[in-house]
Amino acid sequence: MTSLNGKLLCEIYKSARKDEMYLYVDKRRGLEDVPEALLERFGQPVSAMTLILTPDKPLARAKAAEVMAAIEEKGFYLQMPPAKEEYLLDLYKTPTEARY
Repeated sequence: MTSLNGKLLCEIYKSARKDEMYLYVDKRRGLEDVPEALLERFGQPVSAMTLILTPDKPLARAKAAEVMAAIEEKGFYLQMPPAKEEYLLDLYKTPTEARY
């Protein structure tokens, strides 16, 4: 499963159950290395895109080199949704008062 010339043809799947959760896998192997328990929690994988990863490729919320290393070691990389800022959740839960 080694990458060719520092490149990896990567398939990215989005979760049907959880917004902003993605699985990155080697396109040649597909989902065969992803544990069944993870796939059950992930839900039906929906193909989002295919791209060629290189260690220096800019990604939105992950370092390409880390994604490639995880795929090399485990067969997949799981990108979790971004953490919500606690103070924003507190603001959302706190009723607003009009102060004059």
